[in-house]
Amino acid sequence: MTKPLFDKGPAAEPDSQPAQPLGGAPRLRTPQRKQVEMHWLALDELLAADHPARAIWDAVCGLNLSRWLENIQAVEGLPGRDATDPRLLVALWVYATLDGVGSARRLAKLCGEKDGQLGYRWLCGHVTLNHHTLSDFRSQHGAAWDDLLTQITASLMHEGLVSLNRVAQDGMRVEADAGKSSFRRQGTLEACLLEAREQVETLKQLSDEDANELTKRERAARERAAREREQRVLQAIENCAQLQKQREERAKISCEPVKEARASTTDPEARNMKFPNGGYGPGYNVQFCTDTVSGVIVGMDVTNAGSDAEEFPPMLDQLQQRYGQTPAEGLVDGGFATKETINAAAEQGCVVFAPVKDEKKQAAAGKNPFEKKRGDTPAVAAWRERMGTAAAKLVYKLRAQTAEWVNAFARNRGFYTMPVRGLEKCRTVTALYAITHNLIQGAKLRAEAAMS
Repeated sequence: MTKPLFDKGPAAEPDSQPAQPLGGAPRLRTPQRKQVEMHWLALDELLAADHPARAIWDAVCGLNLSRWLENIQAVEGLPGRDATDPRLLVALWVYATLDGVGSARRLAKLCGEKDGQLGYRWLCGHVTLNHHTLSDFRSQHGAAWDDLLTQITASLMHEGLVSLNRVAQDGMRVEADAGKSSFRRQGTLEACLLEAREQVETLKQLSDEDANELTKRERAARERAAREREQRVLQAIENCAQLQKQREERAKISCEPVKEARASTTDPEARNMKFPNGGYGPGYNVQFCTDTVSGVIVGMDVTNAGSDAEEFPPMLDQLQQRYGQTPAEGLVDGGFATKETINAAAEQGCVVFAPVKDEKKQAAAGKNPFEKKRGDTPAVAAWRERMGTAAAKLVYKLRAQTAEWVNAFARNRGFYTMPVRGLEKCRTVTALYAITHNLIQGAKLRAEAAMS
């Protein structure tokens, strides 16, 4: 008989014994997250549709950036390397401000092709950037950033979303990028100047004697650093002399002894001022002026004054210059409420709402804190009388929920220390916080208007 093609052998007899349980570990399907895969996706497909980077890019694309574009020399038909789109640089700094990033080096790292974060990479769109480009764009275009703030606010005013009828202003102290030990008196500063000049001359001699010791780039960097230090010390000497003169003039009125002035060799324009925690340190006085109805920042400034007493009238001048309009009412705290401020605001057509000094003490002594005092001008007398009414006190409550809220927005994004040095550059950083706030608030106001 022919055998079958596949002989299975004799049939096995059935096992009468029960099956024994297996002794090995159970086999499971576990996640394998390190498996290398290839995804054919564009950056635009990786980013969520509601990601904040998209909203910021759309908002920036709607702005007029001609102040940056007109300075670009790389044009069609002529040789030269293509310039970086200013929309990209503005969007990156706005997104970084919203994310609490103030360092150009950190921002450049976040934009990296390999280790960067998706939101920053999406904004870059494979455009490579270094920290020098980012830093120079932020610090060297102060007027353009300031105009951008005016443009954003003016467009909201044109749409009827900002009225500029009532504003609230408040100041906050921001630490300077300088240490306490960098503050020196006049004599020490002059010694530092001699030392800085000697260092410049020494570097020049070493460069001439042994040109092969350092590379050309290293020699240039060291000479540049020495010259910059010399300029900072010179500026510190000038600022120290001005500050000493101001102290002597105030001492003639107060009859108090004059303390010798000091200035910083790291940031000559910074001043030693008191902070909310009760301590003293180098810092700047940041001022935000906000529309109480919309919550939009309409004005900003940075000074090195340790007091807010003289900051409201210049802000009114700034608003008039920006928008051709002065607010009818201004809400400020007691630090602003001086007779000079109230009189200056009245001359500009602005009614001040601010607490009367020592109101409780005067009431406890049996005096009426809201009646006219000797030497009061009509504007000051009207202010005292006004703040005694229930309506004025109700209006004044809007100050905290407006001005303090704007300050909190900046604080929550790390605005405790200036990432740059000098009043001009610090003012640009402050403008960037105001622009970021207004872009977010403007999108919210437009969405609410569309729903109503």
